[in-house]
Amino acid sequence: MATKGDLTRQNIIEKSMQLFSLRGYFNTSIADIVKATGLTKGGLYGHFRNKQEIWYAVYDECVRIWKTIVFQGAREIPDPLARIERVIENSMKNYLGAGVFEGGCFLLNSLVDLAGQSPSMSNHVLEGFRAFSGLLRLWLEEAEQKGMLRGGMNLGEIANFMVISLNGAAPLYAASKDPAVWQQTMAQLHFYIQSLRK
Repeated sequence: MATKGDLTRQNIIEKSMQLFSLRGYFNTSIADIVKATGLTKGGLYGHFRNKQEIWYAVYDECVRIWKTIVFQGAREIPDPLARIERVIENSMKNYLGAGVFEGGCFLLNSLVDLAGQSPSMSNHVLEGFRAFSGLLRLWLEEAEQKGMLRGGMNLGEIANFMVISLNGAAPLYAASKDPAVWQQTMAQLHFYIQSLRK
């Protein structure tokens, strides 16, 4: 059972997530977080030493939310290419299209917001994107080992291309709110994956 302290900490994370998603890290102040949570500064600092520590906790929570949505029903699919397609569908329809974060994709927004400002924090986000690409590559290698792919392809580049395509859709959809952005991205990536098959 969650303690009062656990609930307070979770409230700080959730309110900060909304603020960071909408305003960005640098345009969100400790005073904004204090106001959103209804805590005093002392109450806030009883759970987090500084704004950066709050951001890392928010990042971890956002990754947990993202993984829960994006990998739902995917890992049990035996066909690795169909598994990738499920992840793409979940990413576009159930994550991006569902507007999980009010200001768009928190992870992509953070990467853009922090680039050139905080190398350690932006590299932390970038590592997550690289890990996602690495997982897609592993699944492509599995497909190759099962004799499902055409020969002579660079699987690392293909995995990176998929991640780039998915993340390219995020700011366009955030700006336009046009469902065609994620729908067309999903459809074209489906077509692309089918073209990889033998």
